[in-house]
Amino acid sequence: MHSKTERIAKEAQFWVLMAQGSTSIAACNAVGVDRRTGRRWRQATGGLIPRKKPELSGRYLSLDERLRIADLHLAGGSARSIGLQLNRSASTISRELRRNGTERGRRGCGTYAPHAAQKKAELRGCRPKGSKFDDVELADLVQAKLCVKWSPRQISDHLTAMFPDRAEMRVCPETIYQALYARGRGYLSSDLHQHLRTGRGVRRPRRSAGNRPGKIPDMVLIRERPVEVDDRAVPGHWEGDLVLGSNCRSAIATLVERQSRYTVLVHLPHDHGAIAVREGLVKAINALPERLRKSLTWDQGTELAQHRRITLATKMGIYFCDPHSPWQRGTNENTNGLLRQYFPKGTDLSVHSPKRLLEVATELNDRPRRILGGRTPAQAMEQLLSEAEKPSGATTD
Repeated sequence: MHSKTERIAKEAQFWVLMAQGSTSIAACNAVGVDRRTGRRWRQATGGLIPRKKPELSGRYLSLDERLRIADLHLAGGSARSIGLQLNRSASTISRELRRNGTERGRRGCGTYAPHAAQKKAELRGCRPKGSKFDDVELADLVQAKLCVKWSPRQISDHLTAMFPDRAEMRVCPETIYQALYARGRGYLSSDLHQHLRTGRGVRRPRRSAGNRPGKIPDMVLIRERPVEVDDRAVPGHWEGDLVLGSNCRSAIATLVERQSRYTVLVHLPHDHGAIAVREGLVKAINALPERLRKSLTWDQGTELAQHRRITLATKMGIYFCDPHSPWQRGTNENTNGLLRQYFPKGTDLSVHSPKRLLEVATELNDRPRRILGGRTPAQAMEQLLSEAEKPSGATTD
């Protein structure tokens, strides 16, 4: 079993890692505690990363000194002898034992708990700053808006518009979040977080882009994609994504050719990790004519972590959209919406056979599209294939 000092040190290191962008699970593994312990630490702070306490001046006793005082006091040392060993005055030691110790026992020697003493000293040294929500008028307004599902940003903007000349009635969104999640801080009721969009009782720390888990190495971003892709004048450029099933446990990969809107569905019966997606895409892409294998645009999902191996196997360049920019794959996003008629959200997609996926893709490709002048994607693709088979220099009458 770890001592209290070790547990405190582990918790401190846990929060350092969280502040650096680690996930809770990774931080727990790094400091050697189970996930339940990490969850308890996060729940105790509402998910907020505790602020680092400022270093105490040398005139105040540190935790290490208090630990030594406890050992020497337990061994029967006097205030003077303890002071000599710590290079502190006897009056400092005597005052520490008197203020932070317990009553003397029958043997005339009071007990002294160094960690409790440190906590008492820190609490005495705090000069708490008043909360903006000590103003009852402001707190009541914010609570009323939270109860009708307004976001902290909407509330902040509303207060700025309502009270342009009253600084005390304006509050930034972060202050509202802090009051909701920081235990015992401010006037707001602790259960109001239920009215936020996520409804979470514990706040998730935001991570910098460089520290986000799952970042794909060697990505080529969409801004480096050839200009010819944008105007759809050249065939063979595709957009892709996953359509996810219930609890993200199953998926179907979708490929849509940008010029013809032709759709290919990729069967992923067992999982949709990077290896399974790579194998499925390589098989589907290599079944296409070489002329129609120019590029693939995908989002930054980790299912495409093996994009370099896909490119090696298919000779198709792969480009990644910017984060949170689904419009950069607009054709694919629209097609995925159409697919939800066949594969509703919240259903298990692994039950569908390759034959069923082919039937659905065929139905989609046989629907006339206004953007294609009333033609179907299948007709547009057939025209592309017939043009590809014409000998160089061939003309039509």
